[in-house]
Amino acid sequence: MITINSLSKSYGARVLFNNLSFNVGKNERIGLVARNGHGKTTLFKMIMGQAEYDSGEIQIPKDYKLGYLEQHINFKYPTIIEEVVSVMPKTEQDSKWKAEKILFGLGFSKEDILRDPLEFSGGYKIRMNLAKILLSDSNMLLLDEPNNYLDIVAIRWLVKFLKSWKGELILITHDRSFMDQVITHTVAIHRNKAKKIEGNTSKLYEQIDKEEEIYEKTRLNQEKKKKKTELFIRRFRAKARLAGMVQSRIKCLEKQDTMEELTGIETLDFTFTNSPFPANKMMGIYSLKFGYEDNKILIDNLDLEILKNERICVIGKNGKGKSTLLKLLSERIKPVSGNIKTHPELKVSYFVQSDVSDLNDSQTVYEAVLSSSPDCLPQRARNICGSMMFTGDDSLKKIAVLSGGEKSRVLLGRILVKPSHLLLLDEPTNHMDIESTEALIDAIDEFKGSVIVVTHNEQLLHRIAQKLIIFDRDKASFFHGTYAEFLDMRGWEDEGSDIKAKNDNTKKNYTKDDVKKIRATLIQEKSKALKPLETKIKELEHEILKKEHQIEEISKLLLKAYEEKNINLLADAPKQSKQIKEQLDLLYKELLVHTEKFEEKEKYYKDEFENIKN
Repeated sequence: MITINSLSKSYGARVLFNNLSFNVGKNERIGLVARNGHGKTTLFKMIMGQAEYDSGEIQIPKDYKLGYLEQHINFKYPTIIEEVVSVMPKTEQDSKWKAEKILFGLGFSKEDILRDPLEFSGGYKIRMNLAKILLSDSNMLLLDEPNNYLDIVAIRWLVKFLKSWKGELILITHDRSFMDQVITHTVAIHRNKAKKIEGNTSKLYEQIDKEEEIYEKTRLNQEKKKKKTELFIRRFRAKARLAGMVQSRIKCLEKQDTMEELTGIETLDFTFTNSPFPANKMMGIYSLKFGYEDNKILIDNLDLEILKNERICVIGKNGKGKSTLLKLLSERIKPVSGNIKTHPELKVSYFVQSDVSDLNDSQTVYEAVLSSSPDCLPQRARNICGSMMFTGDDSLKKIAVLSGGEKSRVLLGRILVKPSHLLLLDEPTNHMDIESTEALIDAIDEFKGSVIVVTHNEQLLHRIAQKLIIFDRDKASFFHGTYAEFLDMRGWEDEGSDIKAKNDNTKKNYTKDDVKKIRATLIQEKSKALKPLETKIKELEHEILKKEHQIEEISKLLLKAYEEKNINLLADAPKQSKQIKEQLDLLYKELLVHTEKFEEKEKYYKDEFENIKN
């Protein structure tokens, strides 16, 4: 319902837009993507009339209302509910339930909405602004990183809300999974112009890659033809008989448009440096308990072991203890009770956004990276700066002038200097654009050590999570399985009530035939889910018995060697025994994981069968 036509904007020599054009049609939900600093937020401000452009036009129909998510705070009413209701059309202000529904979805409690808005943190104030935008009588929503201050449960609620939005929408977000679930179309600001397609970000990026590949092949062919033509002209210019052909080729060259070589677009390109780890177990957490003063216990009786090559994601609502857990694991704070036992040779790297305040503003990017370790050589520091998108003179920028996102990249660069066995990453995708998030996920994939990540990003969760630490239902618990398995088998408490209510309503209409069909389907699903686990458990049990038998045989040999004074056997047998015991330990760990998975899935299907009976 709005049209952007031939929009151009420059800041000195830096071109932001050049003849940028696209339109937003009726009921279209647009995902706006571009690298950080390439004009997404600037475009929003231009649409809202808060920023000027050099040329072009933005056409907005008369009486067409835009709702823009502001980051600044301006509250006028004494309670949250009054503040939020104030934006609703006067004819609807009696329908407080609409405001309550949105506030509850964004993570506010019944008690919260009766409190003064100014009592809350900055993140919750942005949530209030978001609630006001969602309730306003807007034709189009302009949402710039609306999930920045939302936890995973609120993000999942917002996805559902926006998918049912009846008007138009333009969305900016670094969370590709969130964007792809909401949008109908994607617009990229790419090489100073706009490209729009129907579909998600994957489809858009594939199309851009194909088009640029074709362009580059065409350009190279053109260059070859041009060189051949120039060679012909030089060779036969002096030949009178060929003068006509030479002139014809000269005219062709003059008419031919030059295809410029596509410049490379900077992107994060890095790998975490791992170091070989001498044992299977890195860390053990036993009966861990923690709570801040004058506050309820956040973590109570948590037990888990962190092994080699694990990918563990920490998930849950804000303020429940996720970041606190990483502080405990990094020994920045101490537990109230319980133990964290760390292997003496374990090297841990810890990334948390709040550490940007510890950066020295007077240092350059290069100096900040170089000073992170006495072993870091100048060339290594320069290479890391380049991989963090601080190439050339950009590495000489002072920390004081960097944006929040750039400072986060400096923190990542400092981590890359030192080899690690275990990475602790607290919301590492904040301030990252979609491409940088992809680069981070790839780097985590390739890392040979273990990784524990606090995140609300479902793309990252689906890609890397092998196990989960879940802060939900007023406790922290360990889940042996992927994020998809968690959603299928347990799900979030807030979403569970909706599912249960839906199931309860549906059950009333079940006939006996329906129950039979559902039961048959569940039996098939159960068999499909449990059979591979049963097979694996049997294989592991067989292998364990085999290893235990080998240890028994070695013990008998040792006894015999001792009696016969066989020195060679006395030297070799203990080494073999130790090796087999280490293998046996790994098998026991694997058996525990698969057994717990089996028990969780078995319980899930048992509950489902009980629901059908009732």
